[in-house]
Amino acid sequence: MNKYEEVLAKYNLEISDADVQAAVKDLIANKVPENDTVEVKKFLMGSIELTTLSCTDSDTSVMAFTERVNAFDNTYPDLPHVATICVYPCFAEVVKDTLEVDGVEIVCVSGSFPSSQTFSEVKVAETALAIKDGATEIDIVMPVGKFLSDDYEGVCEDITELKNVCGKDVPMKVILETGCLKTAQNIKKASILSMYAGGDYIKTSTGKEKVSATPEAVYVMCQAIKEYYDATGIQIGLKPAGGINTVMDAITYYTIVKEVLGEKWLTNKWFRLGTSRLANIFLSEVTGEEVKFF
Repeated sequence: MNKYEEVLAKYNLEISDADVQAAVKDLIANKVPENDTVEVKKFLMGSIELTTLSCTDSDTSVMAFTERVNAFDNTYPDLPHVATICVYPCFAEVVKDTLEVDGVEIVCVSGSFPSSQTFSEVKVAETALAIKDGATEIDIVMPVGKFLSDDYEGVCEDITELKNVCGKDVPMKVILETGCLKTAQNIKKASILSMYAGGDYIKTSTGKEKVSATPEAVYVMCQAIKEYYDATGIQIGLKPAGGINTVMDAITYYTIVKEVLGEKWLTNKWFRLGTSRLANIFLSEVTGEEVKFF
């Protein structure tokens, strides 16, 4: 047994997909309705990572995108602003030079997003350049191919190397691409290894694969975070992302975090949502009128 298998052996990996599905079904039926409130929707607005990751992005479009966040803060001073703006690394400086709102982080996807399939030297350079240009948080993708080949050493070395580039001051999310992992056990293993290797957050998906965030995946990730926190005292953040299409989807993820992890995780530091499409919908529900601001 190598050291990575020894790490995994400390955690409960005897979980079945059927048991997870049953637990999630029960949570949705019995706990979600009580969280369908204006206050929860306001909180979720403030947890959104407003994202543009398109091949058509340009300095001009990213500047305009950022200006909407500035304008929101002036137009709705009593509502929470988004948690972050998320862009490709080459636009970090544009966001930094345009953003005027305190407390909005600048997130860059890095490390050959969304596949993680390139040389480690390229991943390191991209991450370092993003931080130099103004990124205050980094999102990387776990090397899924290595994980599915049981190359846990390769997975952890990849993550640790990029965390070393980020250092203590730049939080790093590890995207598991849960839709490609297929089983609850795989999602649990990937979560544990990503945290052990240095990830400050674990994130479901890139949004670029057919299957993105699901309640079942988030439930398993929350279980992993709780067990890791109980064992180490280290608090790890969570970000469901991709496929979050409705307000009730978001409230479902909020409920899972609340029930499994507790109130300590219900801040926009520890709980993030990758769902730009819901920003206008939340705003409309909170203000009581249809608004298309972003």
